[in-house]
Amino acid sequence: MSLSTATAGPRPARSPLAESGSLWILPPLLVLIGCFFYPLSLIVGQAFTGAEGGFSLATLREVFASAMFREAILHTVGIALAASSGCLALGFTLALILSFVPFPGAGLLARLIDTFIALPTFLMALAFTFIYGSAGILNMSLMEMFRLPLPPINFLYSAWGVILAEVTVYTPFIMRPLLASFSLIETAQIEVAASLGAGPWRIIRQIILPAALPALLAGGSLCLLLTVNEFGIVLFIGAKGVITLPLLVYDKAIQEFDYPTACVIAVVNVGLSLGLYFLYRYVLGRFGAHRAGMV
Repeated sequence: MSLSTATAGPRPARSPLAESGSLWILPPLLVLIGCFFYPLSLIVGQAFTGAEGGFSLATLREVFASAMFREAILHTVGIALAASSGCLALGFTLALILSFVPFPGAGLLARLIDTFIALPTFLMALAFTFIYGSAGILNMSLMEMFRLPLPPINFLYSAWGVILAEVTVYTPFIMRPLLASFSLIETAQIEVAASLGAGPWRIIRQIILPAALPALLAGGSLCLLLTVNEFGIVLFIGAKGVITLPLLVYDKAIQEFDYPTACVIAVVNVGLSLGLYFLYRYVLGRFGAHRAGMV
């Protein structure tokens, strides 16, 4: 008997849970296959099925040649970029004030802003309609006050109304990682910089902004992913001439019963969403979830 064999000792017995570990993954895997992958495979299959039942790219070519589809892509990307930029600007400003400008009730205000995450998006669109709509509180008050024949505020039923509603809903997704990131900044750095004559803008530019960059990139990527797939706000506001990819899928499938076209648009939307999701995961992996404030 060799020395290594004599000193190794008996191997520890594997627990019954470890031996049957592969069986525990089967129930969630079956649910995932039945509820997600199988319906997704049906959508992809329908998108590439022709009128005769075989593989065909005819519907795909028709969709890509459609002016409405190209307009929907432009609206989807444009609104998502504008809303994400607004979320970054507003979220950074609010997080900066809540973290470095102490005032009574700052913690309560931060918690109130967080509650927007729990609200359904269509509820914000409905609230905006009550306030800024043609028959909303603001327009009715101005019309009665100045004896106006028509509502003076009509931005809500345009792309700007959709962008404003999305900024209001998704800004907390920027603030949460920023607040976590700001909590890691040593206040001694800011105090030393201020004692050496650095002004507020220089402190923000050279100390706070570099520390917040991972959180800004991670939160911005997440907001971009969410705004690209936003449906409730666009539907409830009913902006004139504004149609996005999710709304176009709804129109083709529910209103026109054109399922092949709806499936092609849905596949494009899924591809765009997956690309943005991988970008989000890359940002988290590149900077680390801890540095990005996402843990």
